[in-house]
Amino acid sequence: MFVDLERIAREHVVPRLSEYGCYCIDNFLGSAVGDCIYGEACDLHFSGRLRDGQLSGQRRGVSRRHLRGDQIAWVRGAEDGCNAIGILLSFLDRLVMLCGGKLGHYSIKGRSQAMVACYPGNGTGYVRHVDNPTGDGRCVTCIYYLNKNWNAKVDGGVLRIFPEGKTYVVDVEPIFDRLLLFWSDRRNPHEVQPAYSTRYAITVWYFDAEERAEARNRYQAASGQASSFTP
Repeated sequence: MFVDLERIAREHVVPRLSEYGCYCIDNFLGSAVGDCIYGEACDLHFSGRLRDGQLSGQRRGVSRRHLRGDQIAWVRGAEDGCNAIGILLSFLDRLVMLCGGKLGHYSIKGRSQAMVACYPGNGTGYVRHVDNPTGDGRCVTCIYYLNKNWNAKVDGGVLRIFPEGKTYVVDVEPIFDRLLLFWSDRRNPHEVQPAYSTRYAITVWYFDAEERAEARNRYQAASGQASSFTP
């Protein structure tokens, strides 16, 4: 798999992100590993460890379920019961490293924790938004999907990207063992359309070192609270 990652990074991820701004890899880890990750995501959900996702810039603990309907947990991958998520993170790190500094002008030196997200159905989604509209350091968004036998015509839950300056949209169905990568900034506004079945995904953001440091400095100057700077 690591040999395949080198080829995928060189022949697909780098040129597709450069030309189109997004790229999907299907059958990324295989069904055995994917099943383990799915099981861990379900355990987080059914054990009550997921919390309503928050909107950027809003007060802590205030959710707007009509705008963002997912429930989330942040995971490092080293916690008990999260070993498979840790494997996913190691493969993502390896893939980004193998891109060899050729992902745009970015110098990628870090990433977020994994955001395990569940849309519980009942028409929940996430309105059109940009992951990084303010220069917080996030440059590449990676989303790994965990939904077997997903039928978008019935289950909904499509991620729709509105590429900046283009006349088309990109619809990504959240099917099992699919990895989606795209630029995190204003080039890729996107939405999660209403989901009518339980929908699981894991999102990781990679940081540009310079922009991340500048954002941290701005935050510290404004608030003096270095420890609260996330995502």
